Amino acid sequence: MTQATTPRPQLFDRSAIAAHRKRLKSHALFLHDIARDEIEDRLSMVNKVFTRPALVAPFAEGWETCLPEAKHVADDETLDLAVGAHDLVVHAMSLHWANDPVGQLIQCRRALTEDGLLLVLMLGGQTLHELRSALATAETQLSGGLSPRVAPMGEVRDLGALLQRAGFALPVADVVPLMAKYRDLPHLMQELRGMGETNAMTQRQKFATPRSLFMETEGIYRATYATEDGLLPATFELICLTGWSPSESQQKPLRPGSATARLADALKVPETPLPK
Repeated sequence: MTQATTPRPQLFDRSAIAAHRKRLKSHALFLHDIARDEIEDRLSMVNKVFTRPALVAPFAEGWETCLPEAKHVADDETLDLAVGAHDLVVHAMSLHWANDPVGQLIQCRRALTEDGLLLVLMLGGQTLHELRSALATAETQLSGGLSPRVAPMGEVRDLGALLQRAGFALPVADVVPLMAKYRDLPHLMQELRGMGETNAMTQRQKFATPRSLFMETEGIYRATYATEDGLLPATFELICLTGWSPSESQQKPLRPGSATARLADALKVPETPLPK
């Protein structure tokens, strides 16, 4: 007799994500444009030619010049990537919507050849922190509690650790901080809808948000964060993750205590013993 397994809880509603992406507006996709520029810059600094790239992304439009020969793969929970089929995988602007981000990274690693490269661009934990704070304060004041309205996003340190968990070598995580400004809260919300980045959490409220909540949120947002010209700033944090499929040819850290020269000698400075 086999024991029934409990399904993994799903933080995000994939059908809602798909519905939101149908409302994409080209003028609102500036984050995707920046992500593409970041990928191009980082690839230009890698001393290696990639001949079998794959692009994991919500859509392939706009990536033709950056990765003209790439296989486009939808960012489903199970990626359409064959084992060892690619020397480069770019996971662009979608990992923050994954119910199992480690699983996504493991699938990417398995799809890479030895010494293959993974590049990930995704939204990080500081994204929309102004909106999160104002919305939480407003909802607490009006209803005495909070409901799931803004998706949680990973911090750069935690996301870098995910690369190690997924088995990547030479993992690196860094941040590209961005700031946009909006006339008012409806302007910001309209832009988020155009990006396909509105609330898709499984536990979200399914009924319409009261107008009073938006009005209270904008008042708090404006009082706390508005610029001198009366605009509302919104932080967008892009996190870039870089990892390599393990290979014997890659550099490896030295064993502790194996150094043959002293750092003080290399720097040409006197060495002072620490007090006991």
